[in-house]
Parts: sequence; structure tokens; C-alpha cells
Amino acid sequence: MIAVTKTVTGEVRLTDRTIREVGPGHVRLAVSATGICGTDLHIAADEYASIPPVTMGHEISGTVVQTGKGVDESWLEQRVACETYFSACETCRMCRAGRRNLCVDRRSLGSFEDGGFAEYVVVPAINLHRIPDHISSEDAVLFEPLACVTQCLLERAGVKAGDRALVIGPGAMGLLSVQVALAAGARVTCVGLAADAHRLALAARMGATIATDVEPEAYDVVIECSGAAAGISTAFRAVCRAGRYIQVGISGRDVTIPFDTILFKELSVTSGFASTPNSWRRALDLVTHRQVDFSGLVTHKLPLEQWEEAFALINSADAIKVALCP
Repeated sequence: MIAVTKTVTGEVRLTDRTIREVGPGHVRLAVSATGICGTDLHIAADEYASIPPVTMGHEISGTVVQTGKGVDESWLEQRVACETYFSACETCRMCRAGRRNLCVDRRSLGSFEDGGFAEYVVVPAINLHRIPDHISSEDAVLFEPLACVTQCLLERAGVKAGDRALVIGPGAMGLLSVQVALAAGARVTCVGLAADAHRLALAARMGATIATDVEPEAYDVVIECSGAAAGISTAFRAVCRAGRYIQVGISGRDVTIPFDTILFKELSVTSGFASTPNSWRRALDLVTHRQVDFSGLVTHKLPLEQWEEAFALINSADAIKVALCP
């Protein structure tokens, strides 16, 4: 099969890959779509750990076409989204606490094990979640990033009803954060750049107030989704005393921050690395109950052969979420 692969020489290119055998407890998916994440760009730039050669892509939706030994055959032909972990040790303190995302031996799809930028992918059956009927297979690539957002906003920091919340960066993660914060009862403001006009317009339709600049110390909770140094600086300026700072975006490099601000303002600084089973349950519940709407967020769908164009679109003002569709 063809696949977008990070090669041992450090390049990303379209290659021929062997279709993996389906072991006990695993299933094979015919990939419907896989979203391109900022992490994929960091992998391509050697700014995020991977073990080449590896098929990239972890925001996967597909249809179960084969089940391995011990897997309930009722999964066959089901449309599914899947968690990103291929394996974890299952015995360390983090795994036993239900936080496989923090296992030091975790091997994730798209970086340490072959992922979804391909025609087929093999994943553990324990990772599977059925896609609600009203969600298309292409839009379902947003479940994985949504689970990351619910982990950051609802499990770690706890966005609360009545909070004055600021979301910085109206990309896919930012627009999902807007909706999750609104669902939690916060009053949400979203800020972006001049080039983000159509993204900010979408945030406004979701119910957020739009700003091009922010008032200092005006927000109980600031949700930084850009990963950019300027966005991080804005976040520290905007958060109020005794407020909460949540880092959602990945920078991919060291960033200078006003560290004393944490002390002077008595800030709580949190984040969330990837997702947990509980954050997936929250994500599915929000979508099932129509509190999060994926409509309009997947703006571009390209075949695997056009992966270079798809990667380039990520940084364009026209794109929100770009998906590769075999």
C-alpha cells in the first residue's frame, strides 16, 4: 500500500509499505481519513520524537475490515475513530491510574508505530470508538484533537461556569477549545491575527466574543492554542491574578516566557499531553449531545498523493483542519 512515511534519512515522502498483520486484540481499519496535526509538522521537522521508518498520522477515522483473535466480531464494518496509543507498559503508576498518555514506554501511532496516512492501519481494539451517525467519517478525524482539548480544559484545569475565558489562536484546536469552554459555561473571547478573519468569524458563530487585542489581567482562564511565542506572551499578560493558564498548543522549540509572572500573579499553569480514555468519553458525549459541532472545521480533503500540498495548507489562512483521504 502507499503511505506517507518519515524515512530513516529524515525525509517525508510517499512510499510503498507492507500491510501489517492483525495480531490478537487488534483490528485492521480501512482508513477513511486522517487529519494533519501540528505534531505531524513537528515530526517532519525533527522537532518531535519518532522512530523512522514510520507511517505518519494519528487523527484517524476508518472502517473495521478485519479483527484479530479475541476481538468481538461485532466491530466488523463499524465506522470508528481511535485513540493514538499502539501500546503502553500497562504496569507503571501512570498506566495503572488510567493515564497511559504519560507512560514512559508509550508507543504512539504515527510516530513510533505506523499510523493513518495510508490505506490501512492496524490498531488495538481497545482504542476504538464508534462514530455517531450524524458525524461524517471525514469530520470524525476531529475526535482525537477534541479528546486532547477535553483533557486540557476539563480534566486538568477545570474550566468552570462563569469563567471569563480567553482562547488564543483560532485554529482547529482553538475552535474546539472555544466550544468546550462554552459548553462548560464560560464566557469566551477568542483572539487571533488579522489573517485569521474567517476563523474568528466561525468562532463568533459558535458564540465567542472576538478580539484583536486583549486587556491585561482580564481573564480567569487563558487557553493558549497557537504555540507561538507571541501568543504565550499575550496569555501571561491577559490572565488575571490567581488565574489559570492552560497550554494546548505545541511550540516545538524552546520559548522564553516571563516566568516570574507565575509567582507575582499566583498563577496555576496546566496542560494535558495527548488524551486519556476519560477525555475521549467526554469528547464523544459533547458531540453526541450536539454541544460541540465539527461543521466547517475540516476545510480541505486531499488524497495521499497530494500530501505535500496538504502539509503546506496547514500554515495557510484558508485552512482550519486538513485531512488526507486514501
